[in-house]
Amino acid sequence: MSDSDSDSDSSSSSSTPPQHMTAQTTSSEESKKVKSKTSSTNGGEGREVSVESEAVMSEVTFESLEVAPKICNACKQMGWTVATTIQSKAIPHAIAGRDVIGLAETGSGKTGSFAIPILQRLLNNPQKLFAVVLAPTRELAFQIHEVFEALGQHVGSKSVCIVGGVDMISQAIALARKPHIIVATPGRLVDHLENTKGFNLRQLKYLVMDEADRMLSMDFEEELNKILGEIPDSTEGRRTMLFSATMTSKVEKLQRASLSDPIRVEVSTKFQTPDKLVQQYLFIPAKYKDCYLTYLMNDFAGQSMLVFAATCNNAQRLTLLLRNLGFQAVCLHGQMSQPKRLGALNKFKSGARVGRTARAGRSGRAIALVTQYDVEVYQRLEALLGTKLPAFEVEETTALVFLERVSEAQRLATREMKELAAASSSKGRGGKKRRGDDSEEANMRKEARGGYGGGSSGKGGGFHNQRGGGNQKKKRR
Repeated sequence: MSDSDSDSDSSSSSSTPPQHMTAQTTSSEESKKVKSKTSSTNGGEGREVSVESEAVMSEVTFESLEVAPKICNACKQMGWTVATTIQSKAIPHAIAGRDVIGLAETGSGKTGSFAIPILQRLLNNPQKLFAVVLAPTRELAFQIHEVFEALGQHVGSKSVCIVGGVDMISQAIALARKPHIIVATPGRLVDHLENTKGFNLRQLKYLVMDEADRMLSMDFEEELNKILGEIPDSTEGRRTMLFSATMTSKVEKLQRASLSDPIRVEVSTKFQTPDKLVQQYLFIPAKYKDCYLTYLMNDFAGQSMLVFAATCNNAQRLTLLLRNLGFQAVCLHGQMSQPKRLGALNKFKSGARVGRTARAGRSGRAIALVTQYDVEVYQRLEALLGTKLPAFEVEETTALVFLERVSEAQRLATREMKELAAASSSKGRGGKKRRGDDSEEANMRKEARGGYGGGSSGKGGGFHNQRGGGNQKKKRR
């Protein structure tokens, strides 16, 4: 946020939760003003607090937010010494029993914004099946569950993660024990509501919908409506917290259907990236993309790296390519089974605990590999970010030193992909299938059956972060 974005219409607060709020954020150089305002939503219902900063508030501790000492100690053990902006604004309202809409990007501390109030109210009102947290993806659900487990061990709460790709019987047994908190993807939760005998949410006190815009963009609207029909409404004491990166028309519709007189807390970060994230682009010929990638892998050797591919098939190919070049690489994509997804994530995390690029104050670097086929998409990206990214300078002769090695690795990767596809095809024609064959090789065989569509040249080998084309069946996650 620039100083020109600041506003002076803030007024000091005298109670919690306040209607008018003044907040000061600090940096190493200067303090910045934070805009706070009161406005009406939902046709006159609800209040809004708009905070134009991603910075941590000036030493706002969890104790000052009237968080219980047990939970404050748990936060300290997790390394949470002060509250983030979204936490400092959302937590007091949630603890006070208000519905909350939080608009903030991933990495801003949203999980703590709802986990802390839920656990605090659970301390005051111990009850089984107290809260449900919905997330759009399995990985996000597991991540949220880990936070509840870490914080909850200090207050005696029990939580369970319910997602697709995992045996429903074991999940039904876990639900029968009536945990305090359920973290779930919408589709699998609906499966249990419809099919698991004795399971219901008629006494639920808290509903959280995290990354609601992503959930709705993934066509979970029908599942969300079913869940809302199975839980108490707001007049029966159910509180709701909705978090989203953007306020789309679908999110507004969901808000009207599920929240009552909500407080709206907004951390304005539209198309904003972390301050410590260095973003650059590298313009290269498509036919040498793998070669330049290898150069970058060598240039940043010893550091953890994420490489985004446009398709599952190309992710598999790149994994084989990098392994043939001597790099330790794990593959992760949506067509892998859930145990293999978690296994790949654990392998990556055990190698380096850095986490996401420039997340939560850490530094990082993002380099976009742009070919002649990606120029238009890249220009649209720059327009959204509102800035032109600097170039990452590489001498072509330096990068092409790896050409011979990369060409041989490409040849081996192509052969391995074909062998995996052939092995998978022969099994599909009646060969014996090993029970429980969930190895990475088995997953690669399954993916390779779709045919080899990658390569370092052409559009099929792009590294930009977007879904592959083609019709895809909707899956409950």
